[in-house]
Amino acid sequence: MSEENSLLKALDNTVLSRRSFLKWSTALGGAAVLSGELNLGLKKVEAAAAATNLQADVTVVPSGCSHNCGGRCVLKAWVKDGSIVRITTDDRPDSTDDPQLRACPRGRSYRRRVYNPDRLKYPMKRVGNRGDGKFERVSWDEATTFIANEMKRIKEKYGPTAFYNHYASGAGSLFAGSRMATRLLNLFGGRLNSYGNYSNQCIGYVTPRVFGTGAVMCNTRDDWKNAKLMLFIGFNPAEMIFGTNTHYYIKQARQQGTKVILLDPRYSLTAQSLVDEWIPIRPGTDNALFDAMAYVMINENLQDQAFLDKYTLGFDEEHLPKDVPAGSSYKNYVLGKSDGVPKTPEWAETYTQIPARRIVQLAREVALTKPAMIMHGYGVQRRAYGELPIMGANMLAAMTGNLGKPGAGVGTTVNSRTVVGAHPTPANPVQESISVFTWAEAIVRGTEMGPTDGVTLLPAGQKTLKTNIKALFNIGGNTLINQHSDINKTDKILRDTSLCELIVVADQVLTPSAKYADVLLPVVTWFEKDDLCTNWGPGDSLISMSKAIEPLYECKTDYDIFAMIADKLGLKDKYTEGKTELQWIQQMVADSQKADPKFPSFEEWRKKGVYIFKSDPRIPLKTFIDDPVKNPLKTPTGKIELFSTTIWNEQKTGFVDAKVMPAIPKFQPEWEGGPWDELYKKYPLQAFGHHYQPRSHSTYEEVDWLREAFPQRVFMNPIDAQARGLKDGDKVHVFNDRGRMMLPVRVTPRIIPGVVNIPQGAWWTPDNNKVDQRGAINVLTNYRPTPGSRANPQHSNLVQVEKA
Repeated sequence: MSEENSLLKALDNTVLSRRSFLKWSTALGGAAVLSGELNLGLKKVEAAAAATNLQADVTVVPSGCSHNCGGRCVLKAWVKDGSIVRITTDDRPDSTDDPQLRACPRGRSYRRRVYNPDRLKYPMKRVGNRGDGKFERVSWDEATTFIANEMKRIKEKYGPTAFYNHYASGAGSLFAGSRMATRLLNLFGGRLNSYGNYSNQCIGYVTPRVFGTGAVMCNTRDDWKNAKLMLFIGFNPAEMIFGTNTHYYIKQARQQGTKVILLDPRYSLTAQSLVDEWIPIRPGTDNALFDAMAYVMINENLQDQAFLDKYTLGFDEEHLPKDVPAGSSYKNYVLGKSDGVPKTPEWAETYTQIPARRIVQLAREVALTKPAMIMHGYGVQRRAYGELPIMGANMLAAMTGNLGKPGAGVGTTVNSRTVVGAHPTPANPVQESISVFTWAEAIVRGTEMGPTDGVTLLPAGQKTLKTNIKALFNIGGNTLINQHSDINKTDKILRDTSLCELIVVADQVLTPSAKYADVLLPVVTWFEKDDLCTNWGPGDSLISMSKAIEPLYECKTDYDIFAMIADKLGLKDKYTEGKTELQWIQQMVADSQKADPKFPSFEEWRKKGVYIFKSDPRIPLKTFIDDPVKNPLKTPTGKIELFSTTIWNEQKTGFVDAKVMPAIPKFQPEWEGGPWDELYKKYPLQAFGHHYQPRSHSTYEEVDWLREAFPQRVFMNPIDAQARGLKDGDKVHVFNDRGRMMLPVRVTPRIIPGVVNIPQGAWWTPDNNKVDQRGAINVLTNYRPTPGSRANPQHSNLVQVEKA
């Protein structure tokens, strides 16, 4: 029997054992099957399986995968007798202009989430200490009545700023739970606002200050084939995805002759499969490299001076704002005129560990190859001074004139062409806002937090927040403990019920964060409700997510849960506006139909499962480059501000400290960085955590197949392993002053010496001594917000490793 026919026979079974899954994965190509190549390996087999097994008593229901993994893909539930017996993916005609939105192993394993034995089944209230994960069963009426009464009490005692809707990215669909919580809290009188996110908050801070807009400055993916060079800076679409099919557009560009160079401390799957050259770099030193490249360009007169003169502000002394002291330009800094330290390639080599001669070559290549794209991932800015490498990348793009043109651009995710209405959210009566990363601090010392702590929009005459956070809603998220910095410190804050007096959690399984609930509510999966989702960042899709099966156990949709709470608060009519979820979806689609005359009818869209919006490639800044006088940017000067006048003014008001948040992209040696840090003597390894194929952040950690296919390990270079007497597979302790974990070591040359990598998202599982047994990297990460946006710095950590 052929391998294909054998696999078809195995697929006929409604349940595959874990052993069978791994067996047939191996038959189709081992690791390739369990990565993005699964899309190709199973395509022919799936088509044959569909033709063979689609019978009259099986209904195929279109849906989608809307996790925060970097992709948005089509899923199809095969339903028989009210149960899902199989999940397949996009089977539309495939073409180079419209590639299928095919799911990866995560989406294909979704049945293991729907029917997971650890699904939450009914509402529960906490018994015992918060954080211990002990609950008793209650009715929905008891649960929602308790929540409503506590909301009334807390509002009366502390006011609306005591409420906080926690950052939660577990779902990105229209009716994601965090959105439903926001809607109700705003109707109830408001809540403390937050700005930013854990993913790319530094980018969100820098881009408006340089370009006057939050829009990304990278051209849409159908333009990438026009680039002659792509410089990737920690960009990893082969694993993190960055929009379904982003890897395909990169391959398409390379087929057209585009050269791709990657800077990364780790030999990722992107380095392995999508680039022409990998240049290893010490984490957190990107700006030292950029400064040295700028030094070479200036000394060899390679910068596009005409572009800089016409479109930018602050590169040289001749183009500084009038009220800025002489000597403050980027050019003066690079040449060492402002601080006495020329930023030579030799200077940069001591930080980056990239040979000076390669820095010179790279500078010339980037300056002379046009058009070029400079594309950075999000990880480079989730660091101690995360704003600065984004400013540095913008500087390189401007110095080489690679903005506003085909084949050019800077950034990563691109502007979507998807048109869809939004579920309307009532205005929040509260204006005060904190950085999304500083919520735990606001629980402890909110009444002490003001502008110097990143608080914005305080009412006139009010210097700090009026109250600490007292009521917290965590809906479909695991950032409450697992994905936030310094888990052990956060654990102490959350356990203290005198600080935050109410924590409401809604989820599908008992995550580490769910254990801190006072009230725990069970939520349906996507296959148990109607919803829709758009593409993640790059892409142009609107995916229908149709209900395939009835809700299991006592689970309810987020929309219905908050409608019940709203009813107890006398707000149900305002909350629902008399509409069901399906009626809201119809309204959203009607908005899309008005905006795009080619959009199909509601019924046709639901049947097909997806609609792709199409238009010509988008090139940000094009109108500005074509005529900067008629089309000025929305910066204070109307130009690209390489010296940010906004940051300059924020320095004057005290919102930022000029020593660590300059108005130009100066390199700052990181705290918990390299040998320059005193802590390095005690903890000589830099640690960071990349996005791992089996998880979307921490989602899918409960799926046993994925855990077995991609075990959690700490990745270490052989040089560091030998120095510690370690061999591949040994159990080790990874630790610093904040915490300790135990997990196996993977010894590999695919990571540079002096650096270890612990894939982020594993669930925190401490033993009685608080030693984590599962590899949750945030046991080790630091709570110390970045200096400008007060963002997540969770990749800047020093640790030690020893044999367990």
